[in-house]
Amino acid sequence: MAGQPHAATERSLRTSRLMEGITQALSVQHNNVVYDMKSAGQDIITLSLGEAFFDLPLPSFDGLTTPGLHHYSHSRGLPELRRLLAKYYGSGFALPVDPDTEVIVTAGSKAAIYMALMAIVDPGDQVIVPEPYWLSYPAQIRMCQGEPVMVPHDVPVFDFERFVTARTRAVIINNPNNPSGHVYTRAELEYLHELADRHGLLLIVDEAYNEFIPPGAEFISAGSLDPEKRHTVTVNSMSKNYGVSGWRIGYLIANERLTEQILKINQHLVTCAPTILAAYLAERFDDLLDVTRPQIQRTVQLRNRVAGWFADEGIDTMPGTSTFYLFVHLGGSGLDSTEFAGRLLRESAISVVPGIGYGDSCDRYVRVSVGSESEERIARAVAAIRDLIESTTPEHLTSRPRSRVESGV
Repeated sequence: MAGQPHAATERSLRTSRLMEGITQALSVQHNNVVYDMKSAGQDIITLSLGEAFFDLPLPSFDGLTTPGLHHYSHSRGLPELRRLLAKYYGSGFALPVDPDTEVIVTAGSKAAIYMALMAIVDPGDQVIVPEPYWLSYPAQIRMCQGEPVMVPHDVPVFDFERFVTARTRAVIINNPNNPSGHVYTRAELEYLHELADRHGLLLIVDEAYNEFIPPGAEFISAGSLDPEKRHTVTVNSMSKNYGVSGWRIGYLIANERLTEQILKINQHLVTCAPTILAAYLAERFDDLLDVTRPQIQRTVQLRNRVAGWFADEGIDTMPGTSTFYLFVHLGGSGLDSTEFAGRLLRESAISVVPGIGYGDSCDRYVRVSVGSESEERIARAVAAIRDLIESTTPEHLTSRPRSRVESGV
């Protein structure tokens, strides 16, 4: 009898096998360590955050005209905000949207992606995930009892069909891509739509960085090539593009049949996006874009200058021009990405995210984000990354002259 209470306690503490098999989000886990180090007074050059820091006015909710700011609002999202988002995609990206039936606003684009997967994935269904992927895609698929099918980063989009099976339900992409900055071309998107048509698949497109495009570059919203939304779900983030990532406001666009199913999930999990924040975004929509867009362009330009600094050091980055991320190759270093990021943090007080978080084929990379640090501190980090690569590379590969990065240029 003495052992029974202990056995009962063990049983009550048991967690599901499904969640036991899910790991923490690597970038979030890594940044929690950085937050703790900063709280302890350490100065960390933080190149691991998935956000850009903008100079924004402190929000004032005085003067908002939306009623019931402290209360629940429509579970599809405030009607005014849905109409603005429909106009944003319709006039800006040639994707016609019915704000009453084809948009759901929820607590961040991360939740929107998960809800879309929940609405379409049955146990055992497969979802194709190209590497490098945004690191929550595989975990979310598994949480829906689906099976992520990874595509190594060196496989061209036009070869994705060989990963399709009888169990494939969807393909999910991030455009522009976090962490590489790659923007899908029209030909690549047309191929993915043809693939979806041939095999009866859904195409889930995460466009959370669609504003982070350099001048003159072409961004094509995938949904514009499927205006009837027969097989396309478009997901986006207001909080990411407005530089208020902590506000957690995201949305999705899909056909009415699918949004009806996703709406039920939203109602049972979230009820509605935060009313007062959604109202602020609705009533300050254009004003906020006017403030953030010039800062977005400066951030993207900085990203591409930093890519040049790495190139000057003989360090490769995965091809891309957009977002505020670079996927930096570790060259001849004998360290894997986890070891490299750990040593860089311990020895140089610089945080980056290990590439292994973005796919098994990405363990020779680390993700560098330039959205939250000054140009001078980023230059110091580039030099430290170079030095760590050189110090962990066999001697015969390391004899090359120093470069201007050391001076902070």
